Amino acid sequence: MHAPNRRATAVGAAALLLAGAAIAAVPSSASAANILTNPGFETGTLSGWSCSGGTGSVVSTPVHGGSKALAGAVTASDNAKCAQTVAVQPNTTYTLSSWVRGNYVYLGVTGAGSTWTPSASDWKQLSVTFTTGAAQTSAEVYLNGWFGQGTYYADDVSLDGPGGNPADTQAPTAPTNLVATATAATQVSLSWGASTDNVGVTGYDVYRNGTLATTVTGTTATVTGLTASTAYTFTVKARDAAGNASTASNSLPVTTPSGGGGTPGSFKQAAPYLYNGWGNPPSPTTVMNASGIKWFTLAFVLAQNGCNPTWDSQRPLLNGVDQQTVNAVRAAGGDVVPSFGGWSGNKLGPNCADATALAAAYQKVIDAYQLKAIDIDIENTDEFENHTVQDRILGALKIVKQKNPGIRTIVTFGTAISGPTADGNRLIEQSKALGADIDVFTIMPFDFGNASTDMYAATVSAANGLKNKLKSVYGWDDATAYTHLGISGMNGLSDNNETTSIANWTAIRDWANTNHIARLAFWSVNRDRGCAGGGLQETCSGIAQSDWQFSTITAGFTG
Repeated sequence: MHAPNRRATAVGAAALLLAGAAIAAVPSSASAANILTNPGFETGTLSGWSCSGGTGSVVSTPVHGGSKALAGAVTASDNAKCAQTVAVQPNTTYTLSSWVRGNYVYLGVTGAGSTWTPSASDWKQLSVTFTTGAAQTSAEVYLNGWFGQGTYYADDVSLDGPGGNPADTQAPTAPTNLVATATAATQVSLSWGASTDNVGVTGYDVYRNGTLATTVTGTTATVTGLTASTAYTFTVKARDAAGNASTASNSLPVTTPSGGGGTPGSFKQAAPYLYNGWGNPPSPTTVMNASGIKWFTLAFVLAQNGCNPTWDSQRPLLNGVDQQTVNAVRAAGGDVVPSFGGWSGNKLGPNCADATALAAAYQKVIDAYQLKAIDIDIENTDEFENHTVQDRILGALKIVKQKNPGIRTIVTFGTAISGPTADGNRLIEQSKALGADIDVFTIMPFDFGNASTDMYAATVSAANGLKNKLKSVYGWDDATAYTHLGISGMNGLSDNNETTSIANWTAIRDWANTNHIARLAFWSVNRDRGCAGGGLQETCSGIAQSDWQFSTITAGFTG
């Protein structure tokens, strides 16, 4: 969260640019007109804009005007820069403005000036005036946040001044020689020859089977989220500042290989929770490289505007930081299992009218990411203790299994030290009665209410209680019951000040391996950093540890 040197540098640079803009000789401006494409994002897409690392998305709340706005999902390593290049006239004055919300939001023109606000809890208008050079015919305008400062929002962006070529109807030439430079089970890397245009190419749209897959500014792209052993067809089109699109490149057929992309025959998953909406989320590849972890449980899919699945009820499924995380994990050889629900928030279970509608909501996420598994985190009075919603979730998961052969379904819920509570027992009994075909029942063995609890002994006791309940309901033997059992702990201090130490978690991992359970997770990677004596924190465990030590231990789970 803290990056004083980088922040000071950016602020100082912004001040110098503004000072330079203020003393520049400003000739008379031509009649004002907004020459940006899609300035209010009312198309519902990022058409005309290019955002770094897939961090930009279009949202319906909050908005300043109309019904849509831009959300820039800043991460610890990406400032979510969203830019647009437009044709301008030389030696002409322009005014760039935008309404923004968030912390450390910047508005600027590359090479010509910028402005910023350190904090805007409500909509605030930023504005900067600049003058084009004597031979300048294009300008890049941009918005960005600052590293680790959270999502920013922008709306009603305006670049007032004369267009560089208002009557431009000439499309770029088609990209040439589209080829695949690398092919894996779940992704394909592409490259092509550059297009030419009378006012300049501003971007390339990459299509998969006729549907837009990604937009880039260069002549390479990687399309992720593919399925192993599947045939795809790719094409690319170029765009210019006036919005003209070229004809398509050559059509490139690619079939993904079988290795690495399919659901394993035996489901064993070490998958700690990673939450992009909280606790200074780390780069997933940093954690993977340091710890050897391959899977993450990505939290949390919630409801927005009824039964519509989005991340944290606000971030869209595609083209945001969450998709960026999925892409990064898969590119590094891993994968994710999205988690639906959690303790708080507006959940899908109570908001979807019936099991069919809820299954359709789950399916949207499955289709968006071509998932191998989903986790339903059933908690609190609105889902876990609401038996109508319990049954709705189980019915929806039954539909999901029928429509997606091979997908693994996980339900995660709280527990007592002795094993499942009455609501947990009911959940297991109903899963059998309704034929939900749940693959893994995962307990959360923490928050027992006593800071002196032996967390290793309590976890083993709770897990064996779950194992015995599964045996009783399903008629399984011990070994089979363990293969349907998961543990999701809390690293370091829990909400009740219980302590799961490094030694405790190592012992729990070893017990999990000895008994060949299906799944091992913890809450959360965001907290997998040391802060001895720091108490309960979002960004660290509250105990002495090295960074990603719990992830490293978890990576040793083999089931």
